[in-house]
Amino acid sequence: MDVEERAEYRIEDLAHVSGASVRTIRAYQDRGLLPKPERRGRANVYGDEHLARLRQIADLLERGYTLASIRELLEAWDAGRGLGGVLGLVAEVHGPWTDEQADRITRADLDAAFGGTPDEDAVREAVELGVLERVPGRDDEFVVPSPQELAVAVELYAAGVPLTAISGHLRELRGQVEHIAGRFLEFTTEHVFARYLDRRPPTDADAAEAAALVRRLRPLAQQTVDAELARAMRTLATRHLQRQLATPGPPQGPPREGEDRLMALPSGTVEAVTRLVGATHASAFVTAAVERELQTRRLDALAPRVTATGHTGPEVGQSD
Repeated sequence: MDVEERAEYRIEDLAHVSGASVRTIRAYQDRGLLPKPERRGRANVYGDEHLARLRQIADLLERGYTLASIRELLEAWDAGRGLGGVLGLVAEVHGPWTDEQADRITRADLDAAFGGTPDEDAVREAVELGVLERVPGRDDEFVVPSPQELAVAVELYAAGVPLTAISGHLRELRGQVEHIAGRFLEFTTEHVFARYLDRRPPTDADAAEAAALVRRLRPLAQQTVDAELARAMRTLATRHLQRQLATPGPPQGPPREGEDRLMALPSGTVEAVTRLVGATHASAFVTAAVERELQTRRLDALAPRVTATGHTGPEVGQSD
């Protein structure tokens, strides 16, 4: 029966195959991250287990782990506790947190989407922000990690927002969203994951259960932010509109405390509302009318959904 020949490497060969430098391999040995090679006369011989270990280390480093943390994980592996569950948890956390698929865009299409005039500064800033990623060896094509984010920028630009303002807004927004993400992680770690992570590294069973929880909880952050953003936009947009419309009319003497001002509507509308309810109550009347219109539109938007089911049914609160 033929026995498969074991691969053997000199340190230079191992560096070439693994992509790590000779200096890095020796540093890993000194730190206890890499088993010592087999001594053959005056030569050190490495095997497939060294290559596999180097690839594990590179993968964990890419995922943001420190060398100290990696050493703990690898010591657990060497002690027989296994790395399967831990690496599964790492892969789950490192995986995509959105169903959105990356796309590509040519430089010509990119320029066309933003007015047709090439803007090298804007492209550099988009790459710096990660909105675009350069394709090695291709100056005329970019990877778009989030097509939705790029589409938003296109729409804002078409509406008249300068590119510098869009990128500045994105930087500000990103900082605020990262704060929200950090708070969500602190919250879930304290109330959900702490019991799995108390032991370092966690057992395979604990890590596997924690990975399953990550899959379940992953969409909750986005769902919560989406719902709260919709609520906040509805509330704040209405208030913002009121403030924009509530510009002072012709002064009629010193304003009394709490006095509503007439809104900047067409003069005929202002006159009609003023005759109907009086100048003091005109602003409140128009605000109520705006809110009622918004409520009506929300109800109208629900109507097609009811029609699509083919069932109107009794109204809420009514019985058959």
